[in-house]
Amino acid sequence: MTNTEWLFTQETHPRLATTAEVTALLANPGFGRVFTDHMVTVRWNEAKGWHDAMVESRKPFLLDPACAALHYAQQIFEGMKAYRGADGDILMFRPLENAHRFQRSAARMAMTPVPDSLFLAAVEALVKIDKHWVPEGDGSLYLRPFMFGSETFLGVRPSLEYIFCVIASPVGPYFKNGDSAVTVWVSDEYTRAAPGGTGAAKCGGNYAASLLAQSQATANGCDQVVFLDAVEHRWVEELGGMNVFFCMADGTLVTPPLSGTILPGITRSSVIDLARREGMTVEERPYSFDQWCADIASGQLREVFACGTAAVIAGVGRIRHVGGELVIADGAVGPVTTRIRDLLTGIQRGRLEDTESWVHHLT
Repeated sequence: MTNTEWLFTQETHPRLATTAEVTALLANPGFGRVFTDHMVTVRWNEAKGWHDAMVESRKPFLLDPACAALHYAQQIFEGMKAYRGADGDILMFRPLENAHRFQRSAARMAMTPVPDSLFLAAVEALVKIDKHWVPEGDGSLYLRPFMFGSETFLGVRPSLEYIFCVIASPVGPYFKNGDSAVTVWVSDEYTRAAPGGTGAAKCGGNYAASLLAQSQATANGCDQVVFLDAVEHRWVEELGGMNVFFCMADGTLVTPPLSGTILPGITRSSVIDLARREGMTVEERPYSFDQWCADIASGQLREVFACGTAAVIAGVGRIRHVGGELVIADGAVGPVTTRIRDLLTGIQRGRLEDTESWVHHLT
């Protein structure tokens, strides 16, 4: 089924934000604080399948106190962005990969999957109606597709009703320090996910489990938390919301393997492809925290960067842990990190040739 086969009922917004209001909000949107006028909702149940597809005013949901998601956390989401190219076109980066990951997350959480065509049609419908909210320059429109079990029922089983929704938020840099290197806290107390758990699914429970560790990171003057594995508490897995790469002295990039406890990031996959295209060796293999410390001391580790939709590419300059602090190289963003970031953002924003057909142009 093609995107055009999904018909959305469009509701007229009672009071659209004026051009002046949008301009003022886009001047300093922060991250996740400003929202566009509309949202897209689609419902599912066993009798009707996917139905009531609507582009409507952004507004609160009316939920029963016994709504399944409120009690058993049957919920998933995605993070993706729309960019304004130099020619004014609206671009999205690898949206089909988001649709596929959304389906995998749904399968892990025993939820009904959203077809590719419906996922893409919903995202496109929202971006088109709110395209004037897509910032120019370095900003972007962050898109949040999500789905939750909406059945009124307190039994412990998968919901028989779901709401799929897409909202949008114009955003600036994810970190307050912009493109400067960030400082991370290595948690020795908490883990993000365990084998057999939901680590590879993009579900809210994973992020809820990370919040206390992230609070500790903040209390220690750090921007993000780094989680180690749940079994040996030895191997580096990922940050609270991003994958991580290590650049060695010989130019090799090392990143932890996807073992079921790590979210398979779309930015992560893109970085691997870009690095290999640039002639770099990329190794997906376990990397321990002890080895990380030893490689900093010996000079074998030259750069570290984190990557994800929200932050894109963020250089890591310092790591803190209960034993002290270590500085990576001189604590600044390194040349490999900068090169990968420039390549990725250049493709995302239409400034560089898209040889991989990653960019989706809205028509």
